[in-house]
Amino acid sequence: MIPYGVLIGLVFHYSLNTFGLSTNWIQENQEGYSIYYTPSDAADLTAYRMAFQRGIRRSQEFFGKPYIQHFDIYIHPNRASLDSTWQSDWGAPAFKSECWMVASGVAGRLDLIAPNRWDADACEHPTMDTTATQNLIAHELVHVFHGQLNPSPDFSEVSGLDWFVEGLATYASGQCDSLRMATVLEALNEDKIPGHLSAFWTGSLRYGLSGSLAMYLDAHYGREIIYQLLACTDLNALLDKLGVDEATLLHDWKAYVKSL
Repeated sequence: MIPYGVLIGLVFHYSLNTFGLSTNWIQENQEGYSIYYTPSDAADLTAYRMAFQRGIRRSQEFFGKPYIQHFDIYIHPNRASLDSTWQSDWGAPAFKSECWMVASGVAGRLDLIAPNRWDADACEHPTMDTTATQNLIAHELVHVFHGQLNPSPDFSEVSGLDWFVEGLATYASGQCDSLRMATVLEALNEDKIPGHLSAFWTGSLRYGLSGSLAMYLDAHYGREIIYQLLACTDLNALLDKLGVDEATLLHDWKAYVKSL
């Protein structure tokens, strides 16, 4: 098998109007995925490619299994390009993304604004914070991995599992760090934890709450069960797989967080 990072295809220029914008994309084929970028990002491609490779390795090492299908990575030259993609995907021609939105991942594709433009085109994601940038890319690549194992590849038919989809990506990517865990513990000690899983992926604590819950599932049930949960499309299916009810899961998660 040719390692990630070894070019196995041709690099060529062509124009696409797939997302409502005529763009001079350049395609580079890698083992298992293809990168699409524009001439304005050619100088940074080596750094981006290395970040993608690290994110792919992180996902595969976490799950202990490879991606099961080829996927594409689009490095968008600006927010307008990314918005055009989302407008097309979501059937929402008037959609305008918030400044903190810089990327998305589904089974067949990762889209992101070129990281070197985040200072100008985004907020909350300083380009100089290379660790956070790498973890964000890894987060979206976990979504790609997850989507390839889910009956709803873009998660549009997944119900009641926002906390799991996002929490798993937060945890597996390395974003569930000590600072984030400290804020969860503080909220727990102050009795500010939502009473239902449906509220975990809301508010300023959503990454910490959801990520720490994924961490608990991994610690208590194991990585193979986590892998099996990737196929779940609703909360009941996930709870049945775990053999637990919602109240017990929340109780045991709280005890786990307090024990750390």
